[in-house]
Amino acid sequence: MEVVILPEIEAIGVLAADAIGELLARKPTAVLGLATGSSPLVVYDELAARWAAGKVSFAQARGFTLDEYVGLPAGHPERYRTVIDTVFVSRVDFGKGAVDGPDGLASDLRAACASYEDAIHGAGGVDLQILGIGTDGHIAFNEPGSSLASRTRIKTLTKQTRVDNARFFGDDLDAVPTHCLTQGLGTIMEARHIVLVATGRGKAEAVHHLVEGAVSAMWPATILQHHPHVTVLLDDAAARRLQLVDYYRETYLSKPHWQGI
Repeated sequence: MEVVILPEIEAIGVLAADAIGELLARKPTAVLGLATGSSPLVVYDELAARWAAGKVSFAQARGFTLDEYVGLPAGHPERYRTVIDTVFVSRVDFGKGAVDGPDGLASDLRAACASYEDAIHGAGGVDLQILGIGTDGHIAFNEPGSSLASRTRIKTLTKQTRVDNARFFGDDLDAVPTHCLTQGLGTIMEARHIVLVATGRGKAEAVHHLVEGAVSAMWPATILQHHPHVTVLLDDAAARRLQLVDYYRETYLSKPHWQGI
């Protein structure tokens, strides 16, 4: 696990976009894992700007989102398929139908989850997965207590996650769905490269456990310690609880420029 601490949020977007741009340059048909939430927005903004400048293309690429609320109608502004279209997909040149997500409106949710796993495998797996992290250490909607080997499935959201997400629903907790479909931790771990973005003091505790804590279902993101290629991009506030913060800074500054992330 590589930890990179940068002084400005915009620099996080640049570094993550560099990695995605380099991936697409050598593999135009790359499969991207797309997270929603506030953390990845800086990455999507940078990628959209590069596409507008003719520096990158997604025309041959595929994308898979991490999760979806159950029961939100098509076109609902907080349905994750709507969100990812708004913040990223509609701003670049993905082909029609190139970005897929779990079907939270399916009549058979179990079958929908199995079908989604099959679709990811059929595309050759995810080359680069973008992640955020919740204040309780969840990634995607794998809440504390999730199986570290879990696959795409229906989950009940914790009250803390619903409280955190209420800001997207006009601060109305009752409007936040109780259930979701989410890629499992085992599914996420199959991505070839994982780039996790965390900013702000509110993420500091979760980041501390992610990087320096014991691997535990109580902090689901800690499973990433067992992945061979994880890059954690942080601002100073999110890194404030790390005990080895000076070492992480020194390591990144001493890294060969050709190595990338």
